[in-house]
Amino acid sequence: MVFKSYMNQALDQARAAALRGEVPVGAVLVDPAGQVVAAAGNRTREQSDPTAHAEIAVIRAACAAAGSERLPGHDLYVTLEPCAMCAAAIAAARIRRLYYGAADPKSGGVAHGARVFTHPQAHHVPEIYDGIAAEEAEALLRRFFRDRRA
Repeated sequence: MVFKSYMNQALDQARAAALRGEVPVGAVLVDPAGQVVAAAGNRTREQSDPTAHAEIAVIRAACAAAGSERLPGHDLYVTLEPCAMCAAAIAAARIRRLYYGAADPKSGGVAHGARVFTHPQAHHVPEIYDGIAAEEAEALLRRFFRDRRA
């Protein structure tokens, strides 16, 4: 199977989140056949829900569609390094591969901060690929926060 990145679709979700006034993070979940089963951007402000991160939204939607709490063989593309909460959900859902764009030294939970997948309590560790379209994801975040400060 030839590798295909779905990060452009995740970036589209991040842009849509920014237009809604949300922190521009987008995620796309892909099944083992390469079909997108869920796509979402952050909705924490819109839903007044601190758990309404893009990653959580796509995992919930895909699990509901699959009728299962686990998504073996699925790949997750997200524009920003997942936080500890999202990393734990990725492990619980048994996501096969995680592809993310921008690193998050402040709130990340994969390569920074909690480093959830390095703990023995992690039920599952996905294959991790970072830096996918990182420059574009970082630029979206910088613009969003710059405009908020202006």
